[in-house]
Amino acid sequence: MTTIAFLGLGQMGGPMALNLVKAGHAVRAYDLVPAAVQKAKEGGCTACATVADAVQGAQVVVTMLPTTQAMEDLYLGAGDLLALVAPGTLLIDSSTVAPQAPRKVAEAAGAKGLAFIDAPVSGGVAGAAAGTLTFICGGDAADVERARAVLSHMGKNVFHAGGHGAGQVAKICNNMLLAIHMAGTAEALQLGVDNGLDPKTLSEIMLKSSGRNWSLELYNPYPGVMDNVPASRAYEGGFKTRLMNKDLSLAMEAAQASGSATPLGALARSLYALHGRGGAEDLDFSSIQQLFARD
Repeated sequence: MTTIAFLGLGQMGGPMALNLVKAGHAVRAYDLVPAAVQKAKEGGCTACATVADAVQGAQVVVTMLPTTQAMEDLYLGAGDLLALVAPGTLLIDSSTVAPQAPRKVAEAAGAKGLAFIDAPVSGGVAGAAAGTLTFICGGDAADVERARAVLSHMGKNVFHAGGHGAGQVAKICNNMLLAIHMAGTAEALQLGVDNGLDPKTLSEIMLKSSGRNWSLELYNPYPGVMDNVPASRAYEGGFKTRLMNKDLSLAMEAAQASGSATPLGALARSLYALHGRGGAEDLDFSSIQQLFARD
């Protein structure tokens, strides 16, 4: 059994912490939102009132935070996490943030003799609850291997993308592509419906044709086509539009830094920004379907 501090118990972090408890680990949980800490306590975590309390006695610290600023504040700013943990502690950040942030944290952690990796996730809220996430890791190979024993209890895939920050780059690339094919799928389905086709029939045709993709097969955005996806429950739950907008902004920042051409990514960013401003920020990102609807 490993003592693990889990900092950040939102829609993703909360279920991830509970899966560590189910695997037999002692999890010390902290979040700025008391209700999230209480829910973690009900699931078997030890509720902690401060970051310092949570990391006491922990061999591993996992963080899951909403923004780059929040991540940097915790590790390098007022949170002063690096000064609170014991020597030899393994630090795993599963937030989705700008790639330069984990690079800065890794340098500061290394100077204190601490191991740090960035390990953003793919798989959404459902994957967090089911323990089937994909972890995309950046950092030293030995540290990633050390983290694998913990990550494997929260996900089914652990990839080592490269050095510090590489996990974030790979995650940003993946989510940019996800936004592109979700928007394209929604546009194609609406075109078919506008011309008299049944969306379920059209989906079945495209699934057996060259238009097949993840959004169409596993996360169909058209209401009533597929059970157990956000589109069939008024786009509630899942991966919120505002989070997709955050990830697309990170992708555009990365593209600017590297001089990369990302015209489809830029268009997806504009479409999702427009959709979010229309009141869909807290709806699942597949609600982009609504942007194309005639009514």
